[in-house]
Amino acid sequence: MARKKTPTVGSVTWLDLTVKDTARVRDFYSKVTGGKSSTLDMGGYDDFCMNQPGDAKAVAGIWHARGENAVLPPQWLIYITVRNLGASVRKCRALGGKVVVPSRKVGPDRMAVIKDPAGAVAALFQPA
Repeated sequence: MARKKTPTVGSVTWLDLTVKDTARVRDFYSKVTGGKSSTLDMGGYDDFCMNQPGDAKAVAGIWHARGENAVLPPQWLIYITVRNLGASVRKCRALGGKVVVPSRKVGPDRMAVIKDPAGAVAALFQPA
């Protein structure tokens, strides 16, 4: 996840899409939106950051559906910044939501993927 400043609690911090055929989907979005991509070394394979046309700012990711990401549905996933990931995950469960991907480190940060009572998924993101 590429970012420069600490995001505001409650803001949508990032978007990503986890799919099996990343190169095909990357190329699709590049052609549809006019944006270019950059690679992100994942230790043996590359995931992709989608960049804005013009300034090349990374605004979204297209990740391989493998390892811990294999359970994620092939849909755009928003990352919502929270102050305390553990407290937010507990609140999710208490309110009838489910945890799809338990809390884990992403670089220096932490994230978890939840499912709300309607079945929609979102990632909760706590910056370091």
